[in-house]
Amino acid sequence: MPDVKYWLGFNLVNGVGPAKVQALLDYFGSLAAAWQATELQLAQIGFDRRTIKNLQETRTAVDLDRAWEQVQAAGLHLLTWESPDYPAYLKEIPAPPPLLYVQGELQEVDQWAVAVVGTRRLTSYGRQVTQDIVSGLVHHNITIVSGLARGIDAVAHKTAVEMGGRTIAVLGSGLDTIYPTEHRQLAHSIAQGHGALISEYGLGVQPEAKNFPPRNRIISGLSLGVLVVEAAERSGALITANFAAEQNRDVFAVPGNINSPASRGPNQLIQQGARLVTGVEDILEELNIHMVAEHTAVQMALPETAEEIALYAHLSSQPVHIDDLSRASGLPTGMVSSTLTIMELKGMVRQVGGMNYILCREPDPVYEVKE
Repeated sequence: MPDVKYWLGFNLVNGVGPAKVQALLDYFGSLAAAWQATELQLAQIGFDRRTIKNLQETRTAVDLDRAWEQVQAAGLHLLTWESPDYPAYLKEIPAPPPLLYVQGELQEVDQWAVAVVGTRRLTSYGRQVTQDIVSGLVHHNITIVSGLARGIDAVAHKTAVEMGGRTIAVLGSGLDTIYPTEHRQLAHSIAQGHGALISEYGLGVQPEAKNFPPRNRIISGLSLGVLVVEAAERSGALITANFAAEQNRDVFAVPGNINSPASRGPNQLIQQGARLVTGVEDILEELNIHMVAEHTAVQMALPETAEEIALYAHLSSQPVHIDDLSRASGLPTGMVSSTLTIMELKGMVRQVGGMNYILCREPDPVYEVKE
């Protein structure tokens, strides 16, 4: 993408986040044009003096061609909002990261992802439950998303790798600064054939505490749902669960000993309405998906009614929310809902959580709606 170095440039400017990037795109049409913006133009679209100064200093200090070469030399590639491979679910969340640094490979199958998160101080119970559930998810070709932290995160990633599955690690630092350092080999294994490492932070950015809550919104944003295995009452895992709820994603929690500090977080989530999980089937049922063991192909039914034809035109392999389908087709939400139910029974569409739908075109693996 010709403009990618300008996305990289704005990513390096302190104070320029998703809202300001969107304002720049709305005003200038591209970040290449925005990179040349005058102080007056920036003020007109709401940039404060400090951010304007930061941008001016970055433009003076940073050689964008050199910065882009450094990214390539590190073995990374960049995804922006304009990239066709930018994760579809992540793009739906409020304030998605404008730029993602990626090491490894993201695949279309990664849209079928569940985040598994929890405490760094896991118990033997938490370890066993994580291994059991992640193994079950991987068996059903579900990608595991987590944060590469000690404890539950590490067990989730390691189990996925050992099972030959896919896993995505989202970092709160630059991808050249693996944290904790003892997980460098795990990170290498993930990037070399088992998934991808992702960060919205540039090279050299250290794992500061302020980086982790924003990181957690990406973990939930990449996923159909978030499973909290063990967590204290105040923990990053609960922040991730809260983001999931705000993003209209499913929240799952593993019940535990009421006297165990590690189970207070999940037990609290269950009291607040999270789905209680005692096995992988609880997650698959809630997400309304089940992999057909035989991997047999289904013939794609064709739309018949006017309503089916109208909705079919706006569906693809990328998830679309029912409200967006209603707006795009001009059909009332109630009619859209009932029509989608019929199309689902015919095997034409599939609900993938959060009232999002896709066309059932993939011949392998094949999923079916559970009755």
